[in-house]
Amino acid sequence: MTETQTAEMKPSGTTGVAPRHFLSTQDWSFDDLSGLIDHAGELKQNPIQPLLAGKSVALVFFNPSLRTRASFDIGANQLGAHAVVLEPGGGSWEMAFGEGEVMDGSAEEHAKEAARVLSRYCDIIAVRAFPKFKDWSVDRQDLVLTAFATHATVPVINMETITHPCQELAHLMALREHFGTSDLSGKKYVLTWTYHPKPLNTAVANSAVQIATRARMDVTMLCPDERYLLDERYMNFAKSNAAEAGGSFGVSHDIDSAYSGADVVYAKSWGALPFFGNWEAEKPIRDANTHFIVDEAKMAKTNNACFSHCLPARRNIKATDAVMDAPNSLIIEEAENRLHVQKALMAAVAGG
Repeated sequence: MTETQTAEMKPSGTTGVAPRHFLSTQDWSFDDLSGLIDHAGELKQNPIQPLLAGKSVALVFFNPSLRTRASFDIGANQLGAHAVVLEPGGGSWEMAFGEGEVMDGSAEEHAKEAARVLSRYCDIIAVRAFPKFKDWSVDRQDLVLTAFATHATVPVINMETITHPCQELAHLMALREHFGTSDLSGKKYVLTWTYHPKPLNTAVANSAVQIATRARMDVTMLCPDERYLLDERYMNFAKSNAAEAGGSFGVSHDIDSAYSGADVVYAKSWGALPFFGNWEAEKPIRDANTHFIVDEAKMAKTNNACFSHCLPARRNIKATDAVMDAPNSLIIEEAENRLHVQKALMAAVAGG
């Protein structure tokens, strides 16, 4: 890493130097992302290191969490930092985010003040905020994350909003460990939609197609029909990433051909964007596609593929017990890797 890059990674405080945020993997070079994963591998072997001794991290959760909250909190501690967990609307003030907003509702604090005050206390601010699921044209702007990144004077990390970049790193790390190589070129990668009784965020699906195409894999997104395509921003990222990296990206609605010869099967459910905010209208479509469950018969069509899911996953709804518990299931390894990649990430953005 060059001296210039190292300087860019240092927290700015009030110096006026722009902090290096981690909002989307698309903002970072693939070499830098690979470097984070390499460092995560070192931290996996030697987890207790004082890389962030004396520093502090604000973990701002607008939504519930298990893996993200535990891994960031523990990771900060293992690096010698202090983590403070904040839950706006719960243990801390409810916030507003809009420019020029008249705050006559329930919000007591604006992100303009919250981000700047936390920047005076902390060396990193990490944010988790799901879409409101009312209007995708609004939610796709990622207003909460954008507000913090705009007004904070220290690095901001996306813990999951409309993308899940930390999950991308953990997923790619698990695949590299499974195949025993950092070169995944030519691997057939299937991101399959799965049934879920509720409509879910597209964040993990958005992130999966981004990182898999940048890793030079041949990526197929399997979903019931065109209504389940992702936002054009992420479809275009996947296409341009594949063209630049040398892999491929395509969409399939045929289960048999998609699974045939696959090396990786990554399962996730997501809501159909044409029905965003009107989920009851989508429900019959979801209910008609319960057969997209990942089961032994589908996995038998693959090239002895590994299986993974970001978790939490509803067993025998998204994937059968046999698939979830199979020797080639990477669900626990991927979840563990959240800890290691996030430690490498925090050390990088805070100059550790």
